[in-house]
Amino acid sequence: MDIWLARKFPRFNDRKRVSINNTDPFAIVESRGFGAAKSPFYRFTVSKQAFVLVICVLVLFVLGLCMVFNTTSAEVLDRALPRSTHHAMMKQVLYAVLGSVAAVGIWFFGYENMLRLSGVFLIVSTVLLVCVFIPGVGQNINGAHRWLNIGGYSFQPSEFVKFFIPMYYVHAISTLSKPVSLNNFLKILGKVAIPMGLILIEPDNGTVAIIMATLFTLFILTKTRWIYWGLPLLLLTVTGVAVASQMPHVGTRIQIYLHPELDLQGKGHQPHQAKIAAGSGGVFGKGLGESMQKLDYLPEARSDYIAAIFAEEFGFMGMVGLIVIYMLIAYAGFSIASKAQDIEAFYLVAIFTFLICFQAFLNLGVVSGLLPSKGTNLPFFSQGGSSLLANFIMVCVILNISHQNKRVHA
Repeated sequence: MDIWLARKFPRFNDRKRVSINNTDPFAIVESRGFGAAKSPFYRFTVSKQAFVLVICVLVLFVLGLCMVFNTTSAEVLDRALPRSTHHAMMKQVLYAVLGSVAAVGIWFFGYENMLRLSGVFLIVSTVLLVCVFIPGVGQNINGAHRWLNIGGYSFQPSEFVKFFIPMYYVHAISTLSKPVSLNNFLKILGKVAIPMGLILIEPDNGTVAIIMATLFTLFILTKTRWIYWGLPLLLLTVTGVAVASQMPHVGTRIQIYLHPELDLQGKGHQPHQAKIAAGSGGVFGKGLGESMQKLDYLPEARSDYIAAIFAEEFGFMGMVGLIVIYMLIAYAGFSIASKAQDIEAFYLVAIFTFLICFQAFLNLGVVSGLLPSKGTNLPFFSQGGSSLLANFIMVCVILNISHQNKRVHA
């Protein structure tokens, strides 16, 4: 495997490579994180890219917290709901605290150990995906079985599967002693297909699409032979288009996607109201708290369509600033990946950065009307505890790898 990596990725030849190839899946590698410093007085340093990443995440979270309070408090007052106007905001803060605690634990644990136990994490998350279908344990909301009810708080296992699957794939190919063969490739796909199938049954087509896009990106990064996945993908796409074109409701949905005003009482209601919200904001917006669409005109204003309310209140310039922040996250993440000291770290940072930014692209694309609605949260911004926890964990893994890069270069 080392010879193959040296041939395929020559830029890693002169770098210190940390092997995680151990036959014992429960063997713990000594972390090179902050907790593994030889001296208790080891000075904590942060790279410029890591600093940019942390600042961007904090800005997004603070802005998102304001918007969550903004939208949910209006909903409570408008519907005269029997709960505090601060309820949703405090839940979001609680999830942020939990995410910070988990991030600190991961920092000391190290990304190498997370990779080594990725198979265990995937098994546990698969079991949790099964639990969402158990009455009394799982929650059925709007006909979908996606959540677990734990002490009055909802938990969505599929949000963690989004990064457990690519993490497992990275670990699986790194343990091979030769380039990925068709047999090994099919074995890995067979294992990750189980949780993906459970998510599809929930149903949550959007999450499955995100995971598939993440895997395709990994196939390209790892230079997996295109005939293993490219040709089947092409055949499935052609077959899917041919079958869908014969279904009457598919044509109707395409028309509604292109012209949401044709079904304002149904599928077209949210996209139409989102366009009204974004358009009425103008260049500089109406001002914080001045949105009209949040007053029960736009459903899911606190989660999937929170960017539409942001556009209404902060206008075109506010949305430009929001997009720039996600572009900075992409820059910081891919810069950290380019400086990774081993190939597994490179794969991990690159795919986690892609995953965060791809979800932002999907959400903003839906809000703008460029993409059909798929129920994707805006990372660090929308209300959603499980999504926030998952994104915090991914960012902490990136920071852990960046810190180790800094130590090697120091």
